[in-house]
Amino acid sequence: MKGKNTILFFLIVVLIAGLAYVAVEGLTIGKLSIAPVRDELKLGLDIEGGVSVVYEAISDETGDDLARTMQQTKEIIGRRINELGLTEPVITLQGEKRLRIELPGVSNAQDAIDVIGKTALLEFDLVTGTTPAAEGMTTSDFEYEKILEGQNIKDAYVSKNSYSQPVVALKFDATGTDLFRDATSKATSGGTGKGQIAIVLDNQVISAPYTSIVIANGEAIIEGNFTYDSANNLAMLIRGGALPVQLDEIQTSVIGPTLGLNSFNSAIKAAFYGIILVMVFMMFFYRIPGVIASIALTLYALIVVYIMIGLNATLTLPGIAGIVISLGMAVDANVIIFERLKEEMKVGKSLRASIDGGFHRAMSTIVDSNVTTFIAALILFAFGEGPIKGFAVTLMIGIISSMLTAVIVTKSLLKLSLGFTDRKKLYGSRG
Repeated sequence: MKGKNTILFFLIVVLIAGLAYVAVEGLTIGKLSIAPVRDELKLGLDIEGGVSVVYEAISDETGDDLARTMQQTKEIIGRRINELGLTEPVITLQGEKRLRIELPGVSNAQDAIDVIGKTALLEFDLVTGTTPAAEGMTTSDFEYEKILEGQNIKDAYVSKNSYSQPVVALKFDATGTDLFRDATSKATSGGTGKGQIAIVLDNQVISAPYTSIVIANGEAIIEGNFTYDSANNLAMLIRGGALPVQLDEIQTSVIGPTLGLNSFNSAIKAAFYGIILVMVFMMFFYRIPGVIASIALTLYALIVVYIMIGLNATLTLPGIAGIVISLGMAVDANVIIFERLKEEMKVGKSLRASIDGGFHRAMSTIVDSNVTTFIAALILFAFGEGPIKGFAVTLMIGIISSMLTAVIVTKSLLKLSLGFTDRKKLYGSRG
């Protein structure tokens, strides 16, 4: 049994070392290719650079009404940026009518600016006159009766029609379902048995389909000469909602990454040297448990970076600070465990019993400290913006990862290590 435990222990160590190598250098085997984590991580505006845009609202509102409108505009733009797949935007109000938006790592700045600034005023209009609506017309070119607006749409997404062409599928809310059912009923009640419904975006017809049935299930499809990208863009605008005020772009600037990259490289070097010093201290002071803690910390770092890659999270300098803090908590958890382990050995317990007792006694302290810090991170995430959210996210990921490695991995490796030695002095005992 001891031989099997020894083999398993070294297999786990080799596996973690291999994962660490792949994370740093990447791996290519035939068609399988794994990029290094430095190429997979999304970097924030303060590290990678990006685009900064300043908008000014065109509005006659003043006082509380203007403040409410600007706050609503800020929230809607935030949703649109999330739809673009950009993370950790910095959106701030400047003065009464200006809005500053900083977008990290934007590959096509103009496309992002175009989407953010659009008003996306969507209407469904029942054509009532003799002149039919056509794509490209404005609402002044035909007679119509407004059916509903964009706020009555619950969801919009890209689908395909019977010819496998991209279309935009819509789902209405309860009010929109009733309004659309009544409109299609009215459209089909004429002598021809069919009527035309114009779909109007920003006062321009984007599609003008005919319907010969009553649509009562709260779902509809916008057809047109869509590519997948244009259909997805329209669906995104509809989901993002209509801006309550027109915005005028008054300044656009590209933010260079040079200062951020220097700071990032310095932070990475500091973190690397700090981790090495901590590992050396742990191994010198606690011996085998210190070696195991170093292995667990390596696994901790791998879990954190790959979770961030999986979540498509953006790494900023505050985010690095969150990782470093959680790393310190992981080290602290190991120190508490190993000190309890030494106390158990001092009273004469066997090494295996000391390991169980040490973890049991340390658990309440570790859980309390991690839970309270996690709650603080949740509060920062709920009420913070931009880099503050990034700090909170990395701190929460780090706390969960440190609990996993310090409690489960460290304990398992300690017990497996008994397969090749049971000398208490190698576990930090002074007796």
